[in-house]
Amino acid sequence: MNDTPQTCLVIDDEEAFRVVLAAALRRRGYEVAVAADADAALTSAEQLRPAFVVLDLRLGDDSGLQLVTPLLDIVPGARIVVLTGYASIATAVEAIKLGAAHYLTKPADTDEILAAFGRAAPDPDTALAHEPTPLQHLEWEHIQKTLIACDGNISDAARKLGLHRRTLQRKLQKRPSGL
Repeated sequence: MNDTPQTCLVIDDEEAFRVVLAAALRRRGYEVAVAADADAALTSAEQLRPAFVVLDLRLGDDSGLQLVTPLLDIVPGARIVVLTGYASIATAVEAIKLGAAHYLTKPADTDEILAAFGRAAPDPDTALAHEPTPLQHLEWEHIQKTLIACDGNISDAARKLGLHRRTLQRKLQKRPSGL
């Protein structure tokens, strides 16, 4: 990793979020680079060698999960926090399996992100849900798991789910409340 412990790369296709988070991190003493897509992210990682990476799960039509391994190849030991507005158990598990340090849902503030960077070990005291998972959430999880198995190919996932491609696209646009 880089000798400078306070370096961070923010990768998000939403410009307003990138700018606000980068400014907040700079105020806290971080040297920050930003990227809106995979190519810019890998170039910035090569240049900055960040100790910390904030990675959006969705980068346009691409999956941020595809960047976890290349980022860790460039900067082994970097602490990657995956952020998403489209949370699912399947993508959270995949992010951690690939080497991300943590997975947070948006909106996440700067303090939550910094705390996630610092969490080195799993927390067995994490609160358990008191209600069963709603059917809409289970459907969302199943769709996400199938999409991952199909490497993000919507047409292939739709076939495996027995749905028309457009129906699957509509379902993906309508994230269940509470996720």
